[in-house]
Amino acid sequence: MRKVVFITGASSGIGRAIGEYLIEKNYVVYGTSRNPKRIEDSKFPLVALDVLQSDTVFCAIKEVVDKEGRIDVLINNAGKGIMGAMEDIAIEEVENGFNTNFLGPIRVMKAVLPFMRKQKTGLIINITSLAGYSGLPFRSVYSSSKGALELLTESVSMEVKNFGVNVVSVAPGSFATNIASGRYYTPVSENSAYKEAYGKNLKVSDDYVDQGLNPLVMAKAIHKIIETKKPKLHYKIGAFMERFSVVLKRALPDRVYEKLIMNHYKL
Repeated sequence: MRKVVFITGASSGIGRAIGEYLIEKNYVVYGTSRNPKRIEDSKFPLVALDVLQSDTVFCAIKEVVDKEGRIDVLINNAGKGIMGAMEDIAIEEVENGFNTNFLGPIRVMKAVLPFMRKQKTGLIINITSLAGYSGLPFRSVYSSSKGALELLTESVSMEVKNFGVNVVSVAPGSFATNIASGRYYTPVSENSAYKEAYGKNLKVSDDYVDQGLNPLVMAKAIHKIIETKKPKLHYKIGAFMERFSVVLKRALPDRVYEKLIMNHYKL
């Protein structure tokens, strides 16, 4: 039986790459987009879903289950980048970032879990970020929301394992996608105390995206996880130094690691 895969945020970037690769591997793939009618060249069906709106989430899940009879794999990929000094970020944007990156995946999991429990099988893959393993300067909201999703994954994994459902996280590093153009960049006034440091940080961060890995690397990793009978709880996919930074954080004294990060971002 061909597995049915449901991918949020699949109209572009990593989500789209994963969907196209899984189609080639003979999976049944459904992606989501807030405005699927605008996407004319998708190689797999797109259903309307906004992770901020619970009603659209439940309708999208039900639509796929009604058509296919099941959902075997959920890939929580939809997310939002946000940059800026914490002091300068409007509280509404902080709420929006957490609503998308943390509460969004919760809404989708709550919608799909009843069906997976009934099937007595299923796999949920939460796409987090290597930025969720370390607080990065001017990415406080993004890092903390993705870090929260990592811990949520651990909790839910223990809650649903007895129902035959596996929950894992996959933390990507920098990939060559259009994520930079979709980020929310906090406006910085001329008299902001962070103007100079924020400007330097933006250049480093955007350069990383431009030099990032091909999204196909992520797609192949996701396929391998789906095919694994006993998947690990956490996966880290990225360039060697990005993955090694997680090891360094565990090994080095906190302030030494903090200094390395500040030097990297020219602070």
